[in-house]
Amino acid sequence: MTDTSEDLRRRVRELVAEWDFTPRCDSWASGYDTDFSQELGRRGLLAVTWPKEFGGAEGTNVDRFAVSEELLRAGAPVAAHWVGERQIGPSLLRHGTRELQEEFCPELARAKYRFALGMSEPDAGSDLAAARTRAVRDREGWRVTGRKIWTSGAHRATHLYLLARTSSEEDKHAGLTEFIVSTDSPGITVSPILDLRGEHHFNEVVLEDVHVPGHWVIGEVGAGWQQVVGQLSFERGGPERFLSTYPLLTAVIRAGLADHTGLRELRALAGRLQILRRWALENARAMDAGHTPVTQAAMSKYLGNKFEMDVIEWARPLMPRADRNIHALYDQAVATSPASGIRGGAAQVMLSVIAKGHK
Repeated sequence: MTDTSEDLRRRVRELVAEWDFTPRCDSWASGYDTDFSQELGRRGLLAVTWPKEFGGAEGTNVDRFAVSEELLRAGAPVAAHWVGERQIGPSLLRHGTRELQEEFCPELARAKYRFALGMSEPDAGSDLAAARTRAVRDREGWRVTGRKIWTSGAHRATHLYLLARTSSEEDKHAGLTEFIVSTDSPGITVSPILDLRGEHHFNEVVLEDVHVPGHWVIGEVGAGWQQVVGQLSFERGGPERFLSTYPLLTAVIRAGLADHTGLRELRALAGRLQILRRWALENARAMDAGHTPVTQAAMSKYLGNKFEMDVIEWARPLMPRADRNIHALYDQAVATSPASGIRGGAAQVMLSVIAKGHK
């Protein structure tokens, strides 16, 4: 880690210590506090890798890793900015027009715009290339019709990132295009999908003849699949893929609940955590070197999810001695565990990506 990375860690810790929040598991998907995200932006702790002209600090992906790791370890409420800062901004900087970059990146760097990912669809599972949502050109841009599901945060988002089919091809990976859609557009209906605890993070989004301005296409028309594959490295390879249950892990440790068997199992978990952390750092360094670590990111996600599930299983027999706060963390971890293995690609998809990458 560089001096810059360590300084960023210190600044994140200072903000976390000042802010009044209750740590939670899966905070990057369910811990929503717009004021906190905007305060991160004011302190220069968002968009650290982006050019200064777009609100960034021109730092490295390793710098961003340091910020993300500290926020996730604390269980801080970061969902308001997570998708926009992690995925949308970098995508626009890589594929977007200058007009799109100027319109969206500074607002994302301040957490003024909040994005949700319109990728998954009913009956498509983790196969993003099976998208049926269609976008058709008209005189003023595009008209989009379709359905998206498991869309985290769509009920609070200002915009959707949308993957839609713009032409029919024999190869299902062809003819896909990426769009930005304003959530206040006529024709959008957002319906809640409650999790096992009755909390509202997921949504179904129905689009009926929704207008999208012509310049809100990300990259090239029809090149959406090639672009999204690279973006998934940002989504799959970060520390959020193994730190979602970290607040539960540390709370149990601090409370001294583990018996002799629990401590032995904890040592094994700690070793795995160090390996996952090293991989995530290597992913960040690869991106700093200009690479797209698709296979490595898939490995991080697959094994990171297994680690998170094993943290839950490790904590389960210790819960009879736990207090109310630890029980709350445990309940959050259990309730979000089904989704954590699916979002960003199910295990079978990750194994396929890994196998193809090692041919």
